[in-house]
Amino acid sequence: MPHLRRELGRWDLTAIGVNQVVGGAVFAMPAVLAASVGAWSALLVVAVGLASMLIALTFAEVGSRFDATGGPYLYTRAAFGRFLAFEVGWMQWFTRVASWAAVINVLVVSLGFYWPAVPTDPWRSIVISALIVALAVINILGIRQSAWVVNSLTVGKLLPLLLFIVVGGAVAAPMIGPASLRAGPAPPLAELSKSVLLLIFGLGGYEVVPIPAGESRNPLRDVPFALIMTLTIVTVLYALIQLVCLATLPDLAASKTPLIDAAARIAGASGAAVITLGAVVSTTGNNMGQVLTGSRALFALAEQGDLPRPFAIISRRYNTPVVTIIVTAGVALILATTGSFAIMATASAISRLFVSVGTCAAALRLRAPAFAGRVPEPRFRLPLGPSIPVAAILFASAILFGATRAQLTGGAAALGAGAVLFLIAALPGRRPGRAGVSFR
Repeated sequence: MPHLRRELGRWDLTAIGVNQVVGGAVFAMPAVLAASVGAWSALLVVAVGLASMLIALTFAEVGSRFDATGGPYLYTRAAFGRFLAFEVGWMQWFTRVASWAAVINVLVVSLGFYWPAVPTDPWRSIVISALIVALAVINILGIRQSAWVVNSLTVGKLLPLLLFIVVGGAVAAPMIGPASLRAGPAPPLAELSKSVLLLIFGLGGYEVVPIPAGESRNPLRDVPFALIMTLTIVTVLYALIQLVCLATLPDLAASKTPLIDAAARIAGASGAAVITLGAVVSTTGNNMGQVLTGSRALFALAEQGDLPRPFAIISRRYNTPVVTIIVTAGVALILATTGSFAIMATASAISRLFVSVGTCAAALRLRAPAFAGRVPEPRFRLPLGPSIPVAAILFASAILFGATRAQLTGGAAALGAGAVLFLIAALPGRRPGRAGVSFR
């Protein structure tokens, strides 16, 4: 009986997390933040990063109880049963496949800087199809190969950003002076709220770290480490990028390509080219992570019996979930090439909230005496009792106050679709889900 190979180490998991957070948004977000809150934006990045750490820490505690594939789906299944867990698992997969479809279109636009014909059909569809097929094949060939690619692309996307920070901070910023960094009056509450919401989603993606735990060598120790390191790295990175942009680009708020414009101001055309290439590498890496984590999220549903058995098929040769890789890639290809990805991307904002709140609630419930002996004790235990998980739930729930009607409607539609799938899977004659969750 084939099984998933445990090949991933703590830094592999960290690379997967950083790769999922640092996608295309980092290349546009500095201008949007500057337009809303000005020089307060760098401080706001740090503040939202620290607040998001509440969620990451809660994920780390509950993740240190489990060593199987699935992440939040497994946690909510152990705490609340099959239906809520299915909805969480479905929304995990939904977020990944919608994000993949959206980000690959950003990649095509970035390639258009060098090859103007790419963003127009038929080249757009050809390039998208070729990229999705190539990434799916790499994932099918093995988790070790996938990890190598993710690690390489993560390094490849971070190097231009680090170069931007070092050169911008050491050379250009002192020449321009600190006047542009003065915070000034506090921004209006409405603008502050909008920027916080943007950063919550911009810093999101670390929640994928626990999903491939079944392919980690020591998930009970390494998943908490990777969660905390991921959010720490990206918070520091984003804050420094924001500072450099504020210091080097006087018209930052009006820029549509702030990092490219700032790099051009610092180092001319060659600097702009480096950042543009970085955007291509960054979005490619993000795409690679989407298929890796998205396919495992879908596989976990089948492994636990909540999807038909074929979805749980593992390649005997490569020990990878070949069916869910193909399905995830196929759905992303349809969404990306037809343009309907935009509708689902709107709903994915709410799906992230649902997964975060469900996981934090599961962390609280699994602490109850009734679960003693039924689930393993956490290897990573948070201090201060329930304070951190409760604060994490409140923080995640605050996203709803800034959600648009379209986001709420799309999220509700996605949840409804998941409920229908669950009911179909539960029809008489179909294989029932397992009564419990695999821990060891």
